Parts: sequence; C-alpha cells; structure tokens
Amino acid sequence: MELLTKYFSDFTPKQVEQFTALGPLYKEWNEKINVISRKNIDNLYEQHVLHSLSIAAVFEFRAGMTILDLGTGGGFPGVPLAIFFPEVKFILVDSIAKKLKVINEVAAATGLTNITTRHSRVEDLKDIKVDMVVSRAVAPLKDLWQWTRPLLRRGAATGGDVPGPGLICLKGGDLAEEIQASLTRPRVINIDGLFEEEFFHEKYLLYVPRS
Repeated sequence: MELLTKYFSDFTPKQVEQFTALGPLYKEWNEKINVISRKNIDNLYEQHVLHSLSIAAVFEFRAGMTILDLGTGGGFPGVPLAIFFPEVKFILVDSIAKKLKVINEVAAATGLTNITTRHSRVEDLKDIKVDMVVSRAVAPLKDLWQWTRPLLRRGAATGGDVPGPGLICLKGGDLAEEIQASLTRPRVINIDGLFEEEFFHEKYLLYVPRS
C-alpha cells in the first residue's frame, strides 16, 4: 500500500481499505485459482495494481462513464481502476470463467459495486457500447483496435485529462512495428516517466482515440 501512496495522495479511507485488502485477497484466491503468475504474486502492488493505476495517473474518467476492460484476466487494470474511480462503471470481460469468479469474489469482499463481469469472447460482444476500452497486453494493437472500435460510443474528445472514446492499453518493449502494423497513430506515454521503479522501464500507455 505504501507504494501506491508514494504516487497517489488523495485516497479516501474507503479506498485505502479496498486497496489494502487486494493483497491478501488475491494471495488467497490465487492459491485456489491461478490468475496471477505464482512467481510475482508477492509483487502484486507494483506489477499489477500500480501498473494498472498508471492509466489513472494520466487520464481522468468522469462520473457516469462506462469502461470495458478487455481480456481482464485476474482483473487488471479493471479492479484497481474501479477502486480509483468509484463513480465510473466498469465491465470486465474475459473468456475464462474461473478468472471472473475470482474478480467477483474480490469485488464482493471489498464492497466494489461499480464492477460487472462478462464471460465472453470479444468477437461476441455485439450488444455493448462503452465510452472507453482498456486492456493490458492481451493482443497486438492491430487486433485490439479492430475489436475495440465497434464497441465505442460516438462522441467528441472532451479535452483536458478526460479522453474521448477510444482504446487505452498497457504495452511493453519496442512497439514501433506493432504500431505501424495497426495503422493507428496512438498517443504514447512512457510509464517510467510516471513511476521510478525498474519494472516500468520500457512500459508504455497507448491511447488510440476513435476518429
């Protein structure tokens, strides 16, 4: 928890309680259903929670927005973002039901009421329209954007730190070829410019706005 308050100083007491609970909850559930690599469960706050919150360090989501976490896995970045933005609705989608079970249990234990889960392949999401899609390295940018675009509501960029409809994804490594192949022109933010830990070297946020 100290790692989070190193970079974020305005958590409410409830948010502190919720973030603090994530460590023991994920450790307990990960022993039953493996949703996080066992070798880095002890690095949960750095490699999963803080990594997810890099989105919140750059972008502001307004109350009432709906955000879809595509290929959420164990709930990242969706769960930390749902704690950070309690008045924003989050839909966490994954094709593996047991991972969603863990998310539902974590949400119930922490009192998160702004999360719903959806057991689905992304190709089958025909009935959802959202303000933003977030994702963490589940597929090449070309595929992510192809899946994302039909899900986005139409709307103009809102200016400032509030992004217009689009895709925000967490990526790592040399992205030049991947970006070129996607035929998109994302805004690229270096996460190691936000957080000083070595883990964030060559980690990036990509924002592709809906044109």
